[in-house]
Amino acid sequence: MTPHATVHWGGELLHLLPAHAIWWPAAQTLFIADLHLGKAASYRAQGQPVPGGTTQDNLARLDALIATHQPRRLVCLGDFLHAASGRTPAVLSALLDWRQRHANVTITLVRGNHDDRAGDPPPEADIEVVDEPWLLGPFACCHHPLPPTQRLTTHFVLAGHLHPVCQLSGPARDTMRLPCFVSEPDQAILPAFGAFTGGHPMPTVPGRRFHAVGGDRVWAVP
Repeated sequence: MTPHATVHWGGELLHLLPAHAIWWPAAQTLFIADLHLGKAASYRAQGQPVPGGTTQDNLARLDALIATHQPRRLVCLGDFLHAASGRTPAVLSALLDWRQRHANVTITLVRGNHDDRAGDPPPEADIEVVDEPWLLGPFACCHHPLPPTQRLTTHFVLAGHLHPVCQLSGPARDTMRLPCFVSEPDQAILPAFGAFTGGHPMPTVPGRRFHAVGGDRVWAVP
């Protein structure tokens, strides 16, 4: 059993990765959503005693993804930075150090609602910033999922924003919530990549599928 799940969306073969990312082999492209760099720092700026280290953890997990897949492009589907108060010298220094390590990777950020408040990454990070929907091959790259009446008939939507989780039920009336990929015939929502982000339960509706992430594996939920 492979740790990832393979799907065909937008006429393309994609790998749903346990690292909360999508790998598009044909285009050597990684997709992530909701990194929320600096979120813990923004809470500490408000006097909340939350632990540190989440920025370094997020960037280290991105390091591992890039080392494994050697992408030409990384697409961030919104909420790259969490808030203006999280743009601390330590967070921005860690981001720029990380970017220098991967200067050969083209990075595109599709602006999300937190990016509007936090501001774009600093110019020296060399990150292309675009508005949604941003078209890449057969995909419409968005931050916000689109309601059925607004979806594009020509492109499959990839989005984030909701930090989706699904609930699994066991035989002893126990339940477990896990991050998940959520897909419909013309749209998919990625789980949040960033640590310290929380999750939003997604209801079951006709035509909706779930791929749960847990134990370093991704699998289709029956």
